[in-house]
Amino acid sequence: MTTCSVSKGCFVFKPESKKRKISSTADYFCEGNNDSEDSELRFDTCQLLWKQIKSETEQLQEDLNKKLFDNLIRFLRQSHSNFKEKKTEWACRMKSNEIPAAALVLGVNVTDHDPTLRSLSEALQEGVTPFVVSLRSKECPGIKHLLQRLMAQLMGSPPEADASEEGEGPWALPTRLHRSVSSLTDWYRNRTKKRDTDTPCKNQEILPRHWEPPPVVVIFKDMESFPTKVLQDFIIIISQCIREFHLVLIFGIATSPMIIHKLLPHSVSSLLCIELFQSLSCKDHLSTVIDKLLLTSQFPFKLSEKVLQVLINIFLYHDFSVQNFIKGFQLSLLEHFYFQPLSVLCCDLQESRKRIKFLSHSQCENIRRLPSFRRFVESQASEKQTALLTDDASLKEETQALLQDLHTYHENYFPILGCLHAFTAALPNYPLGKQIRELHCACLEGKVWETEDYESAIQLVRMLAKDELIAILKKCVEIITSSSAKCLGSCTEKLEEYLGQFKNLEAADDQDETVSSLKEIQKKTDLYRLQKTLLEMKESRRLKKLTNFEMLRFEVVDFIDSLVRSYLVPPEMQTLYEVMYFGMASPVREHLNAAPRVAIHTALNNPYFYLKNEALESDAGCISNSAPDICIAYKLHLECGRLINLVDWLEAFSTVVIAADQKSTEKDQMEEIIHARFIRAVSELEFLGFIKPTKQKTDHVARLTWGSC
Repeated sequence: MTTCSVSKGCFVFKPESKKRKISSTADYFCEGNNDSEDSELRFDTCQLLWKQIKSETEQLQEDLNKKLFDNLIRFLRQSHSNFKEKKTEWACRMKSNEIPAAALVLGVNVTDHDPTLRSLSEALQEGVTPFVVSLRSKECPGIKHLLQRLMAQLMGSPPEADASEEGEGPWALPTRLHRSVSSLTDWYRNRTKKRDTDTPCKNQEILPRHWEPPPVVVIFKDMESFPTKVLQDFIIIISQCIREFHLVLIFGIATSPMIIHKLLPHSVSSLLCIELFQSLSCKDHLSTVIDKLLLTSQFPFKLSEKVLQVLINIFLYHDFSVQNFIKGFQLSLLEHFYFQPLSVLCCDLQESRKRIKFLSHSQCENIRRLPSFRRFVESQASEKQTALLTDDASLKEETQALLQDLHTYHENYFPILGCLHAFTAALPNYPLGKQIRELHCACLEGKVWETEDYESAIQLVRMLAKDELIAILKKCVEIITSSSAKCLGSCTEKLEEYLGQFKNLEAADDQDETVSSLKEIQKKTDLYRLQKTLLEMKESRRLKKLTNFEMLRFEVVDFIDSLVRSYLVPPEMQTLYEVMYFGMASPVREHLNAAPRVAIHTALNNPYFYLKNEALESDAGCISNSAPDICIAYKLHLECGRLINLVDWLEAFSTVVIAADQKSTEKDQMEEIIHARFIRAVSELEFLGFIKPTKQKTDHVARLTWGSC
């Protein structure tokens, strides 16, 4: 760059400002995808499908919480009416001195508590009161912090630390708290009087739909984690001003309501008017989510048996979190659309028909390479095989028909699955599972009618009573009628016909033959004839003719068995099932069920796996001198027994390290450096939990881990 200046000097030329391009999720999805064709369309389809699923789950959560929230609001309304009346009876006066407290048992799935309590807070602010405070234990280590957080959320301003309070003696603490509660009372009195003035926080504006006067609701999100002293002091202090304004406490409990009496002594718990509220159990919540997301033809995306089993096992054996299950479902959805090029057809049936017409030749080749499609081609005639393998137009036409068959398969599968579950859910020992998800996994795994559990279940169904069969048949009629399957209309008519036959069935009198046989026995006194008659009666009972009810029951069971064999075929037997089913369980397990021990062992034993440095690449069993110190020390400690001699370990470490620094001249200085590096590596291994000091020998350490898992 040149200038037109006459004089010599130093000139500064500012570079042109280049705006840094911020890559979005769609760019990452498209750039990182090996098959970039239609990657943007796949990403848009994935996002649209996830929005629909997320909206469905949020609506489901709202419906499940509605009954719980209604009961809580009813409890608040009752306590609010008692506060407004201010009766003079002695019993009412005693109760007015108690603080209304709701013990909300949410279950051990702690990660699901936040959405529920957030929805509760929004529901209270929407129609009850603008003064709702949510407190966490980590934010309230002391009573001072709790009151500051309480007043900050009520007044809509962050808590300010009072510097003048530092250095004050312990006797000044109650006075300070008294001033805070007094200021809270004065603030509430002024706020409820001035309803038309502007407020510092828009969310705390008192609206006409709010109660008069609006109560103050304090939610303790994790009561078990709060310090006992903090809860006791807060309840005692607040109880002194309970007549000034209406206050309600809500305790979020994960374990048991008895935790209230364990944390609070009787002198404090007697100040509370506690009522218990129980939320829906996490297992029932999961069953509802699976029913709405997986056991429906509304969403085209499905999970294979292995992936679904991984998500269910993580739920049952790790956290009981429904939110984490939904996140795992979202991860599976993203993995499917990222790795499967034909997932572009995993959409609504009408939309998939339009997209099939615009498939490129490479995408048609992807269809031809699918195992299910190759199996379908092999079952066709030679002429049709040639057309499907060479002509793209014929392939597209056949693909439309196959996707239509897959959609019909899903429409028929889920109602019949519900009917089979209705028959087997109440059987002894639950041979096919108590939950419908267990039956669904069994059907996904293979032909369920070929298993021993299915045979035992059918035998038990053949022994059901008349009333039980009628109730189950009515339930099956409701399931099939509420579904969108058009092919199951004849099944509904057949089930209704069976119901009519059961209602018109009359019990037959099967005792005539037995009575006549007894009369013959009484007439004949000969021992030989008596023995012969008894044997004939035993044979007749064994070959006794079935009653009308038993014959009809066998007919019903055979009909249900035929429906199972026709409609509960595993999805792997359907052509193009790979388009909609995600079956890669390994990446889901690696992302959701992390194994830190294995990851640490891999990083220390083979640092090249993560660092991707060519200098660190070495043969298995060899110790590279260019590896980090902790990796060298770790590999050396793997060769030792239960007790490790630190001197021998240091000598081996020095031997490996010196091989990398042969040019060093000052031996003493080098030894000090190696000694320091060794101490740091050993300290890091101790911090990670691989070794620990031992009292058996002062110059030894004990090894704590064996193997790589």
